[in-house]
Amino acid sequence: MTPARKAPRTGSRAFAATWWGQAWVDALEASTLDAGRLSRGRTYARKGMVGPVTTAPGVLRAEVEGSTPWPYDAAVRLRVLTDAQWDTLLDAIAAQAGRTAALLDGEMPADLVDDARAAGVPMLPEPGELDPECSCPDWGYPCKHAAALCYATAAHLDDDPFWLFMLRGRTKDAVFTALRTRRQALSGTAAERGATPWGQGVPARDAFASWDGVFAPPAAEPGENAPGEPETAPSPLATAPPPGAPFTLDDLEALTCDTAQRARGLATGHTAPLTAAPLDDAVRLAASGVGEDWFHRLVRATGLPPLDFARLVRARRHGGPAGVAVARAPLTPDPAAMAAARTTLSDPDNADGADDTARTVRLRAWRNRLTADDEGVQIRLGPDNRWHPYTREGSGTTPGWWPCAPATDDPVAALVAARTSAAPR
Repeated sequence: MTPARKAPRTGSRAFAATWWGQAWVDALEASTLDAGRLSRGRTYARKGMVGPVTTAPGVLRAEVEGSTPWPYDAAVRLRVLTDAQWDTLLDAIAAQAGRTAALLDGEMPADLVDDARAAGVPMLPEPGELDPECSCPDWGYPCKHAAALCYATAAHLDDDPFWLFMLRGRTKDAVFTALRTRRQALSGTAAERGATPWGQGVPARDAFASWDGVFAPPAAEPGENAPGEPETAPSPLATAPPPGAPFTLDDLEALTCDTAQRARGLATGHTAPLTAAPLDDAVRLAASGVGEDWFHRLVRATGLPPLDFARLVRARRHGGPAGVAVARAPLTPDPAAMAAARTTLSDPDNADGADDTARTVRLRAWRNRLTADDEGVQIRLGPDNRWHPYTREGSGTTPGWWPCAPATDDPVAALVAARTSAAPR
């Protein structure tokens, strides 16, 4: 079993900071479990009453504090996949090198979850799958202790998406061993077809259709890709730059990988990078996780103050290209969308008194921004029709607004995320 840290305590952060952690919460709240009991469990989890969580094939376990001096033993079970379903899932991962690279980088590809579900392989819980149990005398389904365990799990999924694989029946090592076998089989098949001799060109679409993951860069948005490291293949470059050159071999390899991935996107019709401004491209590269030296060089190249550049990079990580647009300047939104959001935020039915989010919302509207000045939080409507959470950071007379959490379609969820980020650590 794999032990993990305790769930976050009140105000430290939302249950999930990644899309897959939030998808777990969404699946939990869309399940057949009692909504009232889930609400009470959410409060328990926010109060830090869930002890260290362990996961094993098909089950989560933790001790959860209750009204007695001793904690209760809570567990939640989930159906493991059959061997046939695992074969389908592993084939789907191995078919695209970028998916393996994304998992190696600690990320869960969104298209993988969707493709697996379409093939009859559920990774996230289906409505009736979660089966809670607890040593407490409460006969609720679930009791609040098991419900708290469900919510606390979202934070652990943020840290390691392979918890989903473990719950479905296989460890991280077992998954990667199976993927390695499949990748080797795919490479052997490509070799049997015969490699194209150097110097003999082929149409770009044919080349990318048979591309076997030589560079294996991490997953990114279509046409907006970041540099990455090879998964198993040797470096495509063998000659170091001349002495005194302002770049290194590592720099060239990273840029080559980035170029290859972007070209692959262009070959499949993703033309957005062709119109990207130099500043947008610099922000994209910095947000991909480049080293400190690269980051500083990108700052100097743009001519922006370091804090302004860092703000755009954070916006890119939380909201993609739309997040950068939201951070750079106020936008003129659809008035109906802004009015609908204000109505939703002021609706008492959206308040959740059980977990202290039912505060009176006093918002100041300006352009695409809704600001709660007394709380130091703000949400901004982007050109992608998503709400981007912000918090006021810094000291002095001119504190700045900074992106603080992933963008979401729901203004209520965005405001809760901003409040959670603004809460004292």
